[in-house]
Amino acid sequence: MHTILVSTQFVEDYEPTKADSYRKKVILDAEEVQIDILDTAGQEDYAAIRDNYFRSGEGFLCVYSITEHESFTAVTEFREQILRVKGSDENIPFVLVGNKADLNERRRVSLEEAHRMADLWRVPYIETSAKTRLNVDQVFFDLMREIRKRKLTDAETSNGPKKAGRKKKRCIIL
Repeated sequence: MHTILVSTQFVEDYEPTKADSYRKKVILDAEEVQIDILDTAGQEDYAAIRDNYFRSGEGFLCVYSITEHESFTAVTEFREQILRVKGSDENIPFVLVGNKADLNERRRVSLEEAHRMADLWRVPYIETSAKTRLNVDQVFFDLMREIRKRKLTDAETSNGPKKAGRKKKRCIIL
């Protein structure tokens, strides 16, 4: 069983006031992987810090609330900033994530609109619920697999086939 759970408590009226970072070791497909997660909480006060993390980030979850169209628009701005910092590499592992799936009756971003954006970006789209934990772990594991696939492709392109042997991996997710 895969577990990424960073916190065991769901806070109903969470108002992020600062960026948070987490480090966790998980087992991904029988390999130990250390993940570093930066939750920027969309705070503009942390733009300089965010750019540094974007430079070192290997994969990105662009998360918005399905109940707030403004947050959906904001993920486009974040992705553009990430591409600018990373040098416009369109193959950076991304997953577009619509959160608050448990509040479908308050939906302001349609599934069609979300899928159109994911198709335009050529990235996977998943809906989650932090409250019910629906697909929360799955988005992290999907992103880690995309990062691993990218690393293997890059290694084969630059050095030929990658040699086995190293068991511990490191993965940075923003």
